[in-house]
Formats: sequence, C-alpha cells, structure tokens
Amino acid sequence: MLDIAIIGGGPAGLSAAINGVIRNKKVKIFGNDITTSYLYKAEKIDNYIGMMGATGQEMMESFLGHAKEMNVEIENKKVLEIFNMGDFYMLNAENEFIEAKTVILANGITKASSVEGEEAFLGRGVSYCATCDGPLYRGKTVALIGDSAHAEEDVNYLNEVCEKVYYIPLYKNVGSLGERVEVVSGKPKAVEGEGVVNKLVLKDGELDVSGVFIIKESIPTTQLLKGLEIDEKAIKVNRFMETNMPGVYAAGDCTGRPYQVAKAVGEGATAALQAVSYLHTKDKVSK
Repeated sequence: MLDIAIIGGGPAGLSAAINGVIRNKKVKIFGNDITTSYLYKAEKIDNYIGMMGATGQEMMESFLGHAKEMNVEIENKKVLEIFNMGDFYMLNAENEFIEAKTVILANGITKASSVEGEEAFLGRGVSYCATCDGPLYRGKTVALIGDSAHAEEDVNYLNEVCEKVYYIPLYKNVGSLGERVEVVSGKPKAVEGEGVVNKLVLKDGELDVSGVFIIKESIPTTQLLKGLEIDEKAIKVNRFMETNMPGVYAAGDCTGRPYQVAKAVGEGATAALQAVSYLHTKDKVSK
C-alpha cells in the first residue's frame, strides 16, 4: 500500500512527490508524459525564481530530473477513478487497482468540456479507457473522441477488436490509423441511448454506435472522486491544501487561479507535508 498516491506529474505533483520521499514515505506519481503539460510547451518563463528565461521544456525536464534523482516512482498510467474505502483509497489505474493511505490531486485542469450524456452513460456505453473496456465491444461499432494525438493509440487498439471505429479528433494533423477506422469531422454534441448507448450525436449528423470512448488528457475531477467538494470548477481546499475528504489533498491548477508555476510548486509541497502529518497522526492513534 502506498503512503501517498499523487495524481498528476506536473510541477505540483513532482513537488509533492519530492517532499513526500524526503519524509521517507512510499510515494508514487500517476500521470501523463511531461510533453503533454501546458508548461512544457511554454516558449519562455520569466516569473519563476532562479530560472529566468527558461523554456517550459527546460523547466519541466529540470523538475523531472530532480524527482528521478530522489528516486520518485512515476507510472505513466491514467487514474480512471478513486474509491473511498474508509481507512484508505483504492485507485483504478487503467484496471490496475492500487491502495493508498492518502491521495494528492495535482491533475491540472481538463481542456475538453463534457459531452451531454457523458456522465449519465458512464459505465453503460461510455468509457474513458479503450484498453480496459475495448474487449466488451468486440465485433461491434464504436466511436472514439480524442483531444490529442495520444488518443490514436487507443483508436488503433479498437481497430483490432471492433467491427467499425469512428474517430472524432478534436485536434489537427491526425496520424496513421487502422483500416476499420473512419475519421469523422464534427463537434460531438450528445451521447444518447435507452438504458445503454446507441447513438453519438454530432453538430452535423449522428452515428449509430454501441459504445463511445472519450479519451482526454485527464479525467474530470468530479468523476474521478465522488463526493469531492468543488467551488467554481476548482477543487475546494483550505490553506493546508486539505479537501473535504480525509486524507485527500489538492495542489496546482486544479485548485483554481492563479495558474502559476510558483503557486503549483508551493501547494504541492504543502499538500505533501500535510499528508505526512496526517499519516503520523493516524499511526499514533492506531498504536
């Protein structure tokens, strides 16, 4: 069991991990490759102390290098859902289940807005993981909505198991896709069905499908952990980065403005130190 599970490998997550490891805790980051970070793509950063003029790539590689020097464990897996088990939390990381005593949410902000019906049909035809749920649609017709080129791996996997795959990319310059994949342009409007999904409605038409896969860089926070208090689309925290759920902390862009590297790094450190304090208190009570 992990002492601290960190969702997100940006500045907040890496800062939290470093501070957790320094305090001799078993820590693991679950997140995307650093190249997907908004910061990584920044041309120049002048407001982070000690690194004036650094590019986003240089800054992220420096942060990641520091974490690796500290032997921080990083797993490039997407956490699909977190379950409150009472005394601990269970993470579903692409159908691998991991137990953690505390959780730090550093998952940034979700770029893509939700499609109407997405939440209502989650688990009944809507999925966030092609490799997890793809086999359920063997020989069937499905659609996949992807917000970046990283979704193409999922599309090509579905091409191997499904009869037909419609791909709705929300970006330009689509790469090489399998023979049963049909690229469809058009904005997704709604997922519809009777009990289970049977249709994806687009701005200029509709597709008859048995399932809809929505592949985003990050899962919407409201669907990641049920019961988490949200305030104006940001995770509500106090000055110790505590959420309304015991043992769950949040740091970085997911807690709202300002969206600054310095703020993210500071909040990550605070969240980790508070998680350590929480773990020590629990240990004393159990003894």
